[in-house]
Amino acid sequence: MSCPGVLISATEFATVIHYMNSSDNPIAAIKFRQTVTGKEVAPSVTDYTSRGPSPNCPAVLKPDVMAPGSLVLASWIPDDYTAAVGTNNLLSSEGFNLISGTSMACPHASGVAALLRGAHPEWSHAAIRSAMMTTTTELDSSMMPIKDVGRNFTAASPLAMGAGHIVPNLAMDPGLVYDVTPQDYVSLLCSMNFTRNQIMTITRSNMYDCANSSSLDLNYPSFVAFYDKNVTTGAMLTHRFRRVVTNVGDGRTRYEVKVTAPMGTKVAVWPQSLVFGKKNERRDYYVDITYASDGEGMVSHGSIVWVEESGKYNVRSPIVVAPTSGGK
Repeated sequence: MSCPGVLISATEFATVIHYMNSSDNPIAAIKFRQTVTGKEVAPSVTDYTSRGPSPNCPAVLKPDVMAPGSLVLASWIPDDYTAAVGTNNLLSSEGFNLISGTSMACPHASGVAALLRGAHPEWSHAAIRSAMMTTTTELDSSMMPIKDVGRNFTAASPLAMGAGHIVPNLAMDPGLVYDVTPQDYVSLLCSMNFTRNQIMTITRSNMYDCANSSSLDLNYPSFVAFYDKNVTTGAMLTHRFRRVVTNVGDGRTRYEVKVTAPMGTKVAVWPQSLVFGKKNERRDYYVDITYASDGEGMVSHGSIVWVEESGKYNVRSPIVVAPTSGGK
């Protein structure tokens, strides 16, 4: 039972009613017996959450981030039940309920996005998403990697938690953002073989075209390299990415790259330093991920972090190497 309460028998019910009717000031109290040991660790990825990759566009990491979504106290239809005992005893909770799911995590993430929009009205939607993704944490309250309950409490991969758990205060000042233009999205649709009519249905405009749209490489704050697990095991593959970052932090500054390569891969980044002369200046960089196909369909992950010279900013993007048809 997810809602606090006490169940009493028919005999006990009669006793309670008798007491209520025979007293001018009936009083009742509920005392819960509870044993708490050790230290509670949070957050963790629940077993019911949706997981990547996206079947429509696996080259773009999904989910983006994780947010609180389990047993969240929320408003509820006052005349609908929230729990049941057996088949005939439906229990109400006076307009509130403890609810779990993406429906609960989404308002947390949306609220953070709304606050960022208020603080930075000049940012695009993509910049807001980037700020939320690059400032997440991969660690739980014990300073260990966030665990995946649905994968036997092993360390969660970005296909389960996205870039990590949102940290709203850090997202207010991310240092760098990965921005995306409308044409970038159209180019992605073109690479996914959407027709001109389909694209016009989405964009409601004929201003965009499919020129130079031969790549699924969207300017996203993540890197996803897929392989076909049915090809010869050990076959070496190389995936190249191009990214553009915008300096939204301090004016004149310098960033150095720090790479944690996924197991069994080699990751090359160039240039390894990004120098900005002023705010809103842009710089591009390239990433080569060399990896081998895995006949068992294993998923490995790492990260690329741009570290600002004073240590004020750590702009982190996850790297995922995974099979196209799902992995372990």
